[in-house]
Amino acid sequence: MSITKAVVPAAGLGTRFLPATKALPKEMLPVVDKPAIQYVLEEAVAAGLDDVLMVIGRNKFSIQDHFDAVPELEANLQKKGDQKRLDEVVESSDLADIFYVRQGEPRGLGHAVSKAKSHVEGEAFAVLLGDDLIDESNYVLPDMIKAHEKHGATILALMEVPIDHIHLYGAAAVEKTDDPNIVKVTGLIEKPAAKDAPSNLAVIGRYILQPNVFSVLEETPPGKGGEIQLTDALQKMAVENIAGGVYGVIFRGRRYDTGDKLDYIKAILQIAVDRPDLGPDLTPWLKKFTAEL
Repeated sequence: MSITKAVVPAAGLGTRFLPATKALPKEMLPVVDKPAIQYVLEEAVAAGLDDVLMVIGRNKFSIQDHFDAVPELEANLQKKGDQKRLDEVVESSDLADIFYVRQGEPRGLGHAVSKAKSHVEGEAFAVLLGDDLIDESNYVLPDMIKAHEKHGATILALMEVPIDHIHLYGAAAVEKTDDPNIVKVTGLIEKPAAKDAPSNLAVIGRYILQPNVFSVLEETPPGKGGEIQLTDALQKMAVENIAGGVYGVIFRGRRYDTGDKLDYIKAILQIAVDRPDLGPDLTPWLKKFTAEL
């Protein structure tokens, strides 16, 4: 069965960006001229996932407003003859069929994913973290969907990171397959110390999940931080080979964690440099600026 539904958890508090995120959701922080979460939805739609469920919390109403139509603004832009900005505004409200569910108390990524059970209706589905950006030049979802079709299993996006950074991620123990870009995941550890990590392959914010994950999550006790960790449920599915087990697609492209201040700044600069309307002027300025440091 082809995958058509995506789930985007966006209920986090964004404490790393306080005070900017005191009233503004971290997913709405602008990356050049679009909020970070719009890039995530554009990635889902580009992979053919036009049914999107956002898992939101309190004070996240601006996310809903952003993806809704704004007739007054659209009429004003049309009156001014500003077709370019009108098209950009309309695009954000026509991206996909977007639905919302409240997480209530934030109890971890596993808990957020469990809120999608009724919406996905027994189908495999994608999960895209709302503050994790994959550069549009090398989206990973199409390869993950192909891997799911081949193996009929849960699929993770994995990325090699320096071993001294592995404590920031879930780390995967893996076995090789007949495809150098796909591995069989035999175990997962959430944010291990470097000495305890089974590899330097980190789980990043893209998943294709089998619907069996919901029953596993229901039996998953709170883990680190007292939260229900998706990694713990995936560990059980990998070890017990539930619903085909777990495989990983190794991602070698550009990815930005816009929940991290430094990566957020890098994302803005890289995306701006790549844009034909900004890059030609920004690039020489950056070279001059860095030469003077």
